[in-house]
Amino acid sequence: MLDISLLAWAVTVGLIVALLAVDLVLAAARPHRVGFGEATAWSVFYVLVAIGFGVWFTVQFGGEFGTEYFAGYLIEKSLSVDNLFVFVIIMTTFAVPEEHQHKVLTFGIVLALIMRAIFIALGATLLALFSFMFLLFGLLLIYTAVQLFRHRDQDPDVEDNVVVKAARRFLPITGGYVGGRLTTRVDGRRVFTPLFLVLLAIGSIDLLFALDSIPAVFGVTEEAYIVFTANAFALLGLRALFFLVSGLLDRLVYLSTGLALILAFIGVKLILHWAHVDIDPRVPEIPTPLSLTVIVAVLAVVTVASLIKTRRDPTAKAHAGSMRAHDPKQADTGHDHRAEG
Repeated sequence: MLDISLLAWAVTVGLIVALLAVDLVLAAARPHRVGFGEATAWSVFYVLVAIGFGVWFTVQFGGEFGTEYFAGYLIEKSLSVDNLFVFVIIMTTFAVPEEHQHKVLTFGIVLALIMRAIFIALGATLLALFSFMFLLFGLLLIYTAVQLFRHRDQDPDVEDNVVVKAARRFLPITGGYVGGRLTTRVDGRRVFTPLFLVLLAIGSIDLLFALDSIPAVFGVTEEAYIVFTANAFALLGLRALFFLVSGLLDRLVYLSTGLALILAFIGVKLILHWAHVDIDPRVPEIPTPLSLTVIVAVLAVVTVASLIKTRRDPTAKAHAGSMRAHDPKQADTGHDHRAEG
């Protein structure tokens, strides 16, 4: 059992909040188009921060917990790349000006951290009280994996998001972005800008992504501190990663397939753990080092295979994947459970 003091929690949360504050200040104070060089520098910085934390954590608490952290971080990082597909779709659908994309992404990450912190606390409590939750989490991940694989060549319809549709119906929305504001006044009346709709779309998608990512990371560790830090450090680099790889995402044609395999593997791991604890201790469990190896291998194979595929067939294009079939000709098909990947 990992024993994390209140001081360690406070320092960790303080570090994450400080990094977020820097992003928010940069987004608000100097709206601009983020270039390749700037995005690369920030991406490297966040990866080094995550690795540095992992090294400190391993030295402080031992190799077993360190392995769990790095496995959790890799899972969340790979799922966050899937998030990027949907962020690109949202930015394109709502025609967000480049100078405001930084702000949108930063607020989206803040919302994601808040929602995932809530899910982590809830998930850790449920797992501590009811061991059969491992079975339910495992079945959820396997179901998600199967559906994601079945519809791996589709993209979600952001306009079909129930939250966005409701906002369009009940709220007055301006035609332009009005300098990146969320609201403005027109003829003395308070109205919302399209940027508000974008934040609603990203916020609702963040919520649904948490339903998949939290059970997945609980598959490699039961420690709430590791789950939180793995999520936080993976999400902190998401804003910079968006600007770095948004033009390259179309080449990752097998990413949804790889994520489906990882989610299914973690689902099986959770079910075996439940069976080991509740049914028979002779039921084998999948050790975390093996989980880390499988995750790294799947991501490596997916990346190389995708690059080979797109080199041989330049017309091949990656998709975010979805939880169920979507007919773009139907305006009211209902929103996808993951809506985003």
